[in-house]
Amino acid sequence: MPLNPFRHITQFTVILLLVLSAAAQQPAPAIPSTGHPSLDQYRASRIAVFTDDYGQLMRYRGDNGSLRAMPVEKNRVVFFGDSITDIWKLDKYFGEKPYVNRGIGGQTTPQMLVRFRQDVIDLHPQVVVILAGTNDIAGNTGPMLTEDIEANLSSMAELARTHSIRVVFSSVLPVHNYTPQGQEFSSQRPRERILELNVWLKDYCAKNGVVYLDYFSAMVDDKGMLKRELAEDGLHPNDAGYKIMAPLAEAAIAKAMSAK
Repeated sequence: MPLNPFRHITQFTVILLLVLSAAAQQPAPAIPSTGHPSLDQYRASRIAVFTDDYGQLMRYRGDNGSLRAMPVEKNRVVFFGDSITDIWKLDKYFGEKPYVNRGIGGQTTPQMLVRFRQDVIDLHPQVVVILAGTNDIAGNTGPMLTEDIEANLSSMAELARTHSIRVVFSSVLPVHNYTPQGQEFSSQRPRERILELNVWLKDYCAKNGVVYLDYFSAMVDDKGMLKRELAEDGLHPNDAGYKIMAPLAEAAIAKAMSAK
């Protein structure tokens, strides 16, 4: 009886299909719990982002293309950060100044580092105002050592300076627990870690010729928390909060632009 040269190939194909079918039926691995149910729910909702576009480059890719097609405005400034920057209506607080918002809600410093070239360097600003770190402390993309946050921020500053972009580092804002949502946000962001990161930021700025923008001192109350009237949810500034932040940012930008 003649041998079938395709018999072994056919057997292999059947086995492979069975293995792939079994793998497809396995449940997806669970995301490790952070101990905070609301944060666990948030992280689970972001799986598509974490796997398909970790830095969320698509968010501003079209806007960046349009901006690059026009002459670069004199004194362009990029505000680069997370949701606190994302929801900040810059035109309301700074008028017609050439300030560009490149905040993305929920992001951590490793995500921001991924998009730093596209959303900052390639826009050729004179100054970048960086506000980041609160979501790293919370663990939005997983547990983060303070030293790793510091390393990511240092990389951003070094990249900016390499491209003759002046850097303003903003302090991490305080949080409060005076409302139910504030209790959730503040429990994810221990005050000690916020203070630790801010001490490092201030020291880094002093040693490296970077402007330190101290929002924390202007917004903290006598209990060491964000003043109740500055944020309903304990984390994101309201209009009263941004009214405090805007002149501080303006002064820091002016200082950065006048530096030699």
